[in-house]
Amino acid sequence: MAFEFPSSIQLRLSSPPTEVLRYQVLSIELASSDRLIEPQDLATLTLPPGIDTTGGVVITGRAPIWLYAHLVHELHPTAWVACYDPRLGGGVVVSTHSRQAHIGQVVPLPQAQPSPRLGPALLVVGPPDSGKSVLSHALFTALLPQHPEVFLQRANWDGEGNWISELPDSATPEQREAFKLAYKGGLSDRFFGHHGQAILQLRRQKPLVLVDVGGKVQPTKAPLLEACSHYVVISSQRDRVEEWHEFCRDRGNLKCLAVIHSTLEADVQIHRWQPYLEISCGPWVLGQSPRVPGVLLEQVQALLGVQP
Repeated sequence: MAFEFPSSIQLRLSSPPTEVLRYQVLSIELASSDRLIEPQDLATLTLPPGIDTTGGVVITGRAPIWLYAHLVHELHPTAWVACYDPRLGGGVVVSTHSRQAHIGQVVPLPQAQPSPRLGPALLVVGPPDSGKSVLSHALFTALLPQHPEVFLQRANWDGEGNWISELPDSATPEQREAFKLAYKGGLSDRFFGHHGQAILQLRRQKPLVLVDVGGKVQPTKAPLLEACSHYVVISSQRDRVEEWHEFCRDRGNLKCLAVIHSTLEADVQIHRWQPYLEISCGPWVLGQSPRVPGVLLEQVQALLGVQP
């Protein structure tokens, strides 16, 4: 059943068949065309009727973390609450008042079962300061209105997540860089293996996974090559493109979708179409909300089976 109030948020309650745990699924859909909501929407948001408090509830759907926090609080009377993570293929139990489920337990969802065919995964690579993270986010936001199941996986530790790109226009470059440095992590032995497994899990569920990775050619990134199917090179240095072809195409057996020569000019020059698209375009600068060139967007949409 669907329940919509306010109009920008739609909540859908369902009861999937389960063999062990008894639970319902609360699906979130951001219903506006731009998929934006405001904090004040929480004041009038009401849970749909029919929630069985004797069982659990798994919350799923793309939404801000503060909406999830609000729903977990509102679902306090239920036996337990979990938040779905597609990279894990199930809901992570975050609250419980029952022995039915324990904190940290991953509850599989029926719709999260492996697909017979893996969806494509597009690795975005290139040397530092070329615009990889900006391009990744621009592709993600351009695809999202028509393909809401597309997923962007940040397989780096530089602190530049979607939230950095979505800061208000009033944020200065210095403020954005300070935020990045504050949340910058570090490499561990399990880092790329963890992300490789996450990408494979996503490919079993999503029509396309975009993967943003750091700007160095490193053997430790081999798990990402094994998990992806295609790649895009974006580089502000023409003499650095070939090393990424060697890494992704020759070592990883990935198919090149496009090469983008990153420039500071707001212009698009097409150099060739085959064996992959090669263009010069820009600027790919954080905070400037760049538009994805139509020729590049068509190449990416082709991975989704969309005809130009």
